[in-house]
Amino acid sequence: MKKIKIIGGRELMAEILENLNQQSKQEGTVQHLMGDEHETVASYLKKRKGDKIKIYNEGGYDEEEQKKLLKLYEQSLSKVVEGDILEGEVIEIDRERGEVVIDIGFKSPGIVPLNEFRNPESLKVGDKVEVSIEKVEDKEGQIVVSHKRAHFLKVWKRVNEAFAKDEILKGLIIKRIKGGFVVDIDGLLAFLPGSQVDIKPIRDYDAWVGKEIECKVVKINQAAENVVVSRKALVEKELEERKRKFFETVKVGDRVRGTVKAIVDFGVFVDMDGIDGLIHITDLSWGRVNHPSEVVQLDQELEMVVTRVDEVTLPTGEKVKRVSLGIKQLQPHPWENIDQKYKVGQKVTGKVVAITDYGAFIEIEKGIEGLIHISEMSWTQHIKHPSQFVTMGQIVDAVILHLDKEGRKLSLSMKRLEPDPWEKVEEKYPVGSKRKGIVRNITNFGVFVELEPGIDGLIHISDLSWTKKIRHPAEVVKKDQEIEVIILGIDKEQRRVTLGHKQIYPNPWDKFEQIYKVGTETQGKIVRIIERGVIVELPDGVDAFVPISHLMPGQAQIKNIHAVFKEGETLPLKVIEFDKERQKIILSVSEYFKDKSERLVKEFLDKHPIPSDEAQLKAPVTSVGVEAEGEERVFIESNYGKESVPGQRSQGAQQKQN
Repeated sequence: MKKIKIIGGRELMAEILENLNQQSKQEGTVQHLMGDEHETVASYLKKRKGDKIKIYNEGGYDEEEQKKLLKLYEQSLSKVVEGDILEGEVIEIDRERGEVVIDIGFKSPGIVPLNEFRNPESLKVGDKVEVSIEKVEDKEGQIVVSHKRAHFLKVWKRVNEAFAKDEILKGLIIKRIKGGFVVDIDGLLAFLPGSQVDIKPIRDYDAWVGKEIECKVVKINQAAENVVVSRKALVEKELEERKRKFFETVKVGDRVRGTVKAIVDFGVFVDMDGIDGLIHITDLSWGRVNHPSEVVQLDQELEMVVTRVDEVTLPTGEKVKRVSLGIKQLQPHPWENIDQKYKVGQKVTGKVVAITDYGAFIEIEKGIEGLIHISEMSWTQHIKHPSQFVTMGQIVDAVILHLDKEGRKLSLSMKRLEPDPWEKVEEKYPVGSKRKGIVRNITNFGVFVELEPGIDGLIHISDLSWTKKIRHPAEVVKKDQEIEVIILGIDKEQRRVTLGHKQIYPNPWDKFEQIYKVGTETQGKIVRIIERGVIVELPDGVDAFVPISHLMPGQAQIKNIHAVFKEGETLPLKVIEFDKERQKIILSVSEYFKDKSERLVKEFLDKHPIPSDEAQLKAPVTSVGVEAEGEERVFIESNYGKESVPGQRSQGAQQKQN
């Protein structure tokens, strides 16, 4: 049986037939051309249209038969419309060119790029595939079809139906983009915003790529053919149901499991399969926790105890239920059996976890802290603040001094790990013995001298010198200076040692008793001017005092010593009082001139004229007019003020020594 099969566009077919007719007229019969000259026709077609068009004339039809057959052939072709989706049959696959020829029942087959198929390797001739009619004829008369578009329109329709019916779709997250992910829904690419992935914050976006998810369509742009999907919408719906069931059954004391989802300064938020719970920082450990990150890490799975379930009203008026959790409740309280583990006098090791003005707290185990008071840190060091002796996080050894289980108080000591240097202080430093020490501290009332580490003594300011009236100890000693001392007294209970420096030398006041008897005339150089008189240095180096009322001869009086006298001047003086016990010598200028000639008095007055009261008030002060403690004690006359007893220590001095 003869048959003809032509594959190609309508215009091309007409062109072929015209060429065939012209050649048949020239050479006699079509049969000759279609049979013997088949290669010539094929060459023409190949030259004209390439190998996309093939003509087969296996029957040797004449011209009339061909026209009838072509007419029947054209009548048999399908009527196609752009946008239609038709099912066709794969009739040829050219993998080298990457093309698939599909017969859709039209005059010419459609050609679809091979890469439009999702599984091109499995595609074979004879497979039924759907294609979309993109264009009935292009400029070359070829029908334009697309398998990819056909598939897209099919899926697009299904996605629209799912959106309308609020149905769930499945998709594959194929890649990350700015702001979210691209989800492949059976070949349709949808956008999944990052905020719509889960109810929990996403820390690792890359971990979601490649995951198959269920989602809902939340937005469709028909014009741009864009689809936005959400997985969070599904999760939230499921979560509401889980929350309802959870809070219906949960109670305090229940054990639950969850994953750390966020760490903040005041605690840890835990995700319990979508239900959030809070572990307050105080419920993380029986021990001290400075920050929750010291105990837990993000994404760590935890077993917890429900400590509280309550309902709160938000500012919006919405009522929500909350659950509070704890980790430390899984362990027994460390103080419950503390008396079985620790005894008074036991040596322990711990870490410094807090430092205060009065001491340092040491954690000897989680939940058990003890206080080392500042006074229990060292026998030998004078610690003004615990931070001078210990640092945060330092591991220290201590001994338990007191254990109060009910009050949960533990007193520790570091210094008691060493022998007390005061135990044999009286034997080591007998009263009257001479020693050498180092000046460690200088105060207004005296000098602290270290005899050995942990043993300090005080030299009162009055015990620094036999002859000098010292305003401040710094005038005669310096810090870290080595100094000779005599042990004057020891109070072991109060841990006080009284020292003297002037006692190293013989007492010169026995000699002064003979030299400066009352009535003795002498000279003195003004070394200091104070408010109530002047301090003068006598020829033997001893300091003495001249009251302001005795500075001028006769009845002359002055109001401002600085207006009349200057330091360094030498005054004629007469001793009017000598007190060996109190080491006090008081002299007078006025008494000196009582039996002197008027000429001498006039010469003195001419040398020391008394300005007017106004001028005296304006006179500059050339020295500090403040009386030191020692000066008051020694020089002030009985009618000027109350006198202290030499060598008497003030309460402040004793406290400082401690």
